[in-house]
Amino acid sequence: MTDQPTTLLILGASGDLTRRLLLPGLGSLLKVEPDRRVRVLGADRAELPPQEWEQRVREAFAEADAPQEAIDRVAGETAYRRADALDEGQLAELIASVPGALVIYFALPPQVTVGVCALLERIGVPDGTRLAMEKPFGHDLASARALNAQATRVVPEEQIHRIDHFLGVNTVLNLLGLRFANRVFQPLWTREHIAQVEIEYDEDLALEGRAGYYDKAGALIDMTQSHLLQVLAMFAMESPASLDAEEMRSLKSQVLRATRLWGDDPLTASRRARYTAGRIGDREVPDYAKEEGVDPELGTETLAELVVEIRNERWAGVPFVLRSGKALGVAHKEITVTFREPAHIPDGLRDCGAPDRLVLQLRPGAVTLDVSVNAMGNPFDLEQAQLHTALGQPRMRPYGEVLAGILDGNPLLSIRGDAAELMWQIVEPVLTAWRHDEVPLEEYPAGSQGPEGWGTVPPR
Repeated sequence: MTDQPTTLLILGASGDLTRRLLLPGLGSLLKVEPDRRVRVLGADRAELPPQEWEQRVREAFAEADAPQEAIDRVAGETAYRRADALDEGQLAELIASVPGALVIYFALPPQVTVGVCALLERIGVPDGTRLAMEKPFGHDLASARALNAQATRVVPEEQIHRIDHFLGVNTVLNLLGLRFANRVFQPLWTREHIAQVEIEYDEDLALEGRAGYYDKAGALIDMTQSHLLQVLAMFAMESPASLDAEEMRSLKSQVLRATRLWGDDPLTASRRARYTAGRIGDREVPDYAKEEGVDPELGTETLAELVVEIRNERWAGVPFVLRSGKALGVAHKEITVTFREPAHIPDGLRDCGAPDRLVLQLRPGAVTLDVSVNAMGNPFDLEQAQLHTALGQPRMRPYGEVLAGILDGNPLLSIRGDAAELMWQIVEPVLTAWRHDEVPLEEYPAGSQGPEGWGTVPPR
């Protein structure tokens, strides 16, 4: 870290993402590193008085418990400019107004981001400028490739940070220690010992006013195509020699390159459903199709399940079930590893019939191991015992971890361009099948656990 402040130029700064996630994330970084030199410059088409912008920054930092001295320093230097990022003259003026190191943060839709990058190619940016892009990275494989091609005409690939805040989640990062620094589990992380892996992120939240984005994305694009495939890559990658950014990102891309739909059939490897009216706790949830801003004709799913296989020596034949949805009765945010049955149980021991399992809770962070042991009563009966430990609290919010890497120019927690394309490549056959209604859109009441029969792996 140098004494020179880095300017974080946020394009689309008046939006919900900046207020709800980006600024509080930066505040949590300042809580851990109060002396970090960063200048925040917001820009958007909306009119926003300077004092209102400064107040937003102060409130977001205070929410993250940043020290008052750091709040005063950064908020005292912050500024907001009314500007249209798609206006070449206004964008050039913004870029020229920034002294020193520059990070351009695109809190914008992908179609706007690619347009801004085309302007930046003509305008030019200062040496060392870094680009930070929010998902989705395009809306399909072709647009992802176009975005990558355009962005790399502005700055080199290593200066592009594609953001997936799941990579900054403490419990996802804990996979590194569990996998590569653990004598117990490291030798078990193979197809010989693991029968199935489920990566679930089921939420009890419903649409919550996000129809403008969600109704055009759906559960598959919002969660599976990005977050869950990144978690899968982190879970399944080979052991790195070090936490070098390029080595780690290459190993994750290696996993994604080997990932295929189970049975190569999007019709049997995928399921989709949409919630109807129901009750979650004390909340009445309306039918998704009747939520404000929803177009029922789009057929947007609120629950998606995908079964994939990683076709390499370590994982061939092991089904990975990726599932995420909204308005479910009980939130499940976890990775469940189901181990294979022992090759032989001695005659005379009565098996309990339940497999050994490792459950890695993503939120809240915890690790649970279900293992077979002798029963309390008859020692010749077997039963499941549970070993459980809660994980330590994260040092900062996920966006704080990701922003630290961006501001330092370390892409460890960013997605590389080839990985962004590979994730679209994996799900594109499913999206095509769904667009042609080749996979039925099922229904489930809000507050339930989804349609009956999900979670089973189809034959290949």
